[in-house]
Amino acid sequence: MTRVVVVDDQTLVRQGIRSLLEVAEVEVVGEAGDGRAALDVIAAAGPDVVLLDLRMPRYDGIWTLRRLRERGVETPVLVLTTFNDDALVLEALRAGARGYLLKDVTLEQLTRAVRTLADGGTLIAPSITDRLLRAIRSGPPPAGTGALPKQELTERELEVLRLVAEGYSNREIAGALFLAEGTVKNHVSAILLKLGARDRTNAVLRALHEGILP
Repeated sequence: MTRVVVVDDQTLVRQGIRSLLEVAEVEVVGEAGDGRAALDVIAAAGPDVVLLDLRMPRYDGIWTLRRLRERGVETPVLVLTTFNDDALVLEALRAGARGYLLKDVTLEQLTRAVRTLADGGTLIAPSITDRLLRAIRSGPPPAGTGALPKQELTERELEVLRLVAEGYSNREIAGALFLAEGTVKNHVSAILLKLGARDRTNAVLRALHEGILP
């Protein structure tokens, strides 16, 4: 059973998400009302995925993402918010979020996203993907990526990167390309190194901006 921590400043929302996820056999192992409390809950519970609201009093979602990254916490974070704002989406992804959904999603969409992230994939709500890609292509390179490296991706690395961009986990990529999962992990590490990216999401953003991915 996938284990999650829910971070939202509204108690009723947290309780509602807990009830829904339990129906879908996703276990909520902790809750927090702001980012400061979330750091302690995540450290204690060790979840597979964190569901994170962005707009919270005092310590908001972006603050939380940055603190998690500073502490080296690799638990994937799925932003679940009401805010459909391009700048906020980009800021969250650059801060380390692996997924971004709006709160109007169905239970099926939410549970699929949780399991996708738990398996090592990424997921962005389809309703904002087109606008996000336009913003990436028209703006500066994603923060923290530096200049485009001279090392080019191999054909196999491009195949892996395309599947990463589609939200596939390492296990799913291994099955699709008939590779060992360890080999896929090595390819992903090489992709991150060549693109100067800190994580899978950042690598996809960089590849889209540079035209490496269509």
